[in-house]
Amino acid sequence: MTLVALSGGADSVAMLRMLHQQGVEIAALHCNFHLRGEESDRDENFVSDLCQKLDIPLYIKHFDTRSFAAEHHISIEMAARELRYAWFEEMRQELGAEDIAVAHHRDDQAETVLLNLIRGTGLRGLAGMHERSGHIVRPLLHMSRQDILDYLSQIGQEYITDSTNLERDALRNRIRLDVIPLLQEINPQATSHIAEAAQHVAEALPYYQQGVDMSTDLSPTTIHERLYGLGFTPAQEQQMWQSQRSGATFESPTHRATFSQGRLVVEEKSAAEPAPTLSSTIIEVPDPLVWVTRESLPSDTCVIDARLVSHELTTRQSRPGDRFRPFGMKHGTRLLADFLTERGLSVFERQRQWLVCHGDDIVWVVGHRIDDRFRITPTTKKILKLSIKH
Repeated sequence: MTLVALSGGADSVAMLRMLHQQGVEIAALHCNFHLRGEESDRDENFVSDLCQKLDIPLYIKHFDTRSFAAEHHISIEMAARELRYAWFEEMRQELGAEDIAVAHHRDDQAETVLLNLIRGTGLRGLAGMHERSGHIVRPLLHMSRQDILDYLSQIGQEYITDSTNLERDALRNRIRLDVIPLLQEINPQATSHIAEAAQHVAEALPYYQQGVDMSTDLSPTTIHERLYGLGFTPAQEQQMWQSQRSGATFESPTHRATFSQGRLVVEEKSAAEPAPTLSSTIIEVPDPLVWVTRESLPSDTCVIDARLVSHELTTRQSRPGDRFRPFGMKHGTRLLADFLTERGLSVFERQRQWLVCHGDDIVWVVGHRIDDRFRITPTTKKILKLSIKH
């Protein structure tokens, strides 16, 4: 079954009639947002009469749209959209329907692309709307508004007009009423060409994404595409492009991003990672040095000289300025951050790096290297085997 979003306007009525004519099993969904007084009731009565005449099941939902918008601090337009699509999905699941058909057409596609351009966009915005987005389908996306009106005239089907579509308070309406006609004066096929260009971008986008490593093949476009939908602002994206390789970090409400060794690294923000569990075992063998040479240890295990540990070992994450003497380095110390960077860790991974410490001294950079001062030597009598579990 396909659910049809039916407002009563020309586009949704045409879609309903076409699907019904094709023998598709359908049911209609109508939203009464109570935003236009008597017009809202008129729309509901019209779709009720139409569906009764065609013997099509109809489901109607009433919304207190203004209260919802005020409660969530969003525009009336956004509130209506959120309420509409949430209810559509609820009904799809309740009725076991496969798809929800909405009546966006080719002229709507052109408006959407222009709207995205005005607001600022990347390739996804230039691709506009898709014929299918999850369970949302758009059967009319390749038809023009005039094609739809001609079809309704041909079958003698009436429809209603939403008076708010003629008001210039919404940006989309201004594009429809002012910008599109001006473009069509320049070229009568303007909307068709814009929609065709969006289709080309939509078809090319998957190949672009597959062929480009967005973490290393960096440009303003790849940065935008990599961060799309993660809450970063256009200003942040521009700053990232200008400051790449500097190690600066940027945060959105849900994610953070940085550049590390020429790579764009993005990760989701998460709660503080719980401390791992450290366990230790004393091992007594005749020749510790020989035992260590022959033993193969996993990355979550290390061995050190037991006699060098005089008090309890602790775990913590790395801090700025941490220094240690990597195994094999005989004199001095080096910055832990430099050591981890050379091993390919990003700034976020370095911040999460766990250490095992003996007082102020780092004993083990977990998963990487022990401190040379705690290594097993020919004078070692007992081995302390350390294991860590996250």
